[in-house]
Amino acid sequence: MNLFRASSILALICLSAPCVRPVAAAPAPIATLAELEAQARARTTRQARLPLSASVDAFRGIESFEPAGSGRVPNYLRALAVKPAIVKPFAHLIRTFAYGGTLSPALKLAMATRIAQVNRSAYGAVHLARLLRNTGPDGDALLVRLRANQLEQLTPADRLALRWAELQTQDIHGMTDDEFRQLRGYYSDSEIVELTFTVCVFNYFTRMVDGLGLPVEPWALDAAQKPAAAPAWTRDRTPPRVALLSDAEIEGSGSLLQTARRPVAGNAGLGIGMANSQRAMYRVPALAEAWRQFGAANGDSSVGRDILLQVSFAVSMANGCRYCTIHQVVGLRRLGVDPTKLLAMEKDDSALTPRERTAVVFARTLTASPSTVTDADYALVKKTFQEVGALEVLLQTCNFSFMNRFTDGLRLPSEDEAIKTYREVYGREELRKK
Repeated sequence: MNLFRASSILALICLSAPCVRPVAAAPAPIATLAELEAQARARTTRQARLPLSASVDAFRGIESFEPAGSGRVPNYLRALAVKPAIVKPFAHLIRTFAYGGTLSPALKLAMATRIAQVNRSAYGAVHLARLLRNTGPDGDALLVRLRANQLEQLTPADRLALRWAELQTQDIHGMTDDEFRQLRGYYSDSEIVELTFTVCVFNYFTRMVDGLGLPVEPWALDAAQKPAAAPAWTRDRTPPRVALLSDAEIEGSGSLLQTARRPVAGNAGLGIGMANSQRAMYRVPALAEAWRQFGAANGDSSVGRDILLQVSFAVSMANGCRYCTIHQVVGLRRLGVDPTKLLAMEKDDSALTPRERTAVVFARTLTASPSTVTDADYALVKKTFQEVGALEVLLQTCNFSFMNRFTDGLRLPSEDEAIKTYREVYGREELRKK
């Protein structure tokens, strides 16, 4: 992939409003944990924007952060029971991203807590700080620094990891090349992928819980109601001079290759073989598999693949994500969307149907500022798409808050097949002067 071509396409897709990513404003002040905890205490009786399952039996056998027999089921799982097939994979996903992989759970949960602070997610901050505190002395030390906003006093490796989380949450292109070089001085390629996965999944999580307006469980605020013990973790932080492939990476790569060689029927796939995002994700196979399984569990959509792709396109444009925008153009083209409509979508929403516009406007709001989504915002989506459909629109928005940070955060090159389709639609690679 030619780097000049990539930069030209990025300039093209960031051209015009309202889909275009606006000029970055100064980041909003990062909320303190004390501020978010106070908000959480006031939200224990709020009404969620969708029904919360009252059944405890329905969640038996699902991976949990809570002790067996406690009867405690977090509201984020109760909410997903509107679409039952995704509950178990999501529980597995969150636990795997917190405790799986090779990096310290304390470090990853500190990053997650910082993300909740940046996104001003009261629900997220309470749950994530609670899990961080449960990882032992390392977690306690990190939490003390987060509470006091003294990140500069952390070790350089921990400080840069939390800096990665903060900057990539504020802007998917947030970390400078100089700081990223410093990050690479402390972490291998696989570890950087794991750090990025952490940023992505907890941006997903905070958008999901705030978009659904979840009430905070009283037990999550009760210090006496502790989570189940976190798995023991020990690791020699002295890296080898050459990164070695782990057994998990070798096995995961073989499994991925077999999957990639299976033809995708109809227009469900993108027709580009093994995507570069997959090639990067399988540096950390356990996390990549958890993400794949959760995506597969979503199954057929009541909303329709075309509208979900419109949501993906809108989120990717709003974030200025070159890689994902090109992929959504490929997906829409394979669905048979008229090229003239794709050209119009580059400029504004005039070519969208009312249903598409409802989904897209909600997606942009949740993307830009998850804590500002209102009951009325969600009610309009639910009126248009019904209960399950509204959840699907929200989750698709969260998917691409995840994917944009992963692909453009790591500056993954677009596949030649995807660029070919993009050129066929737009007839150019370079930015046209108006």
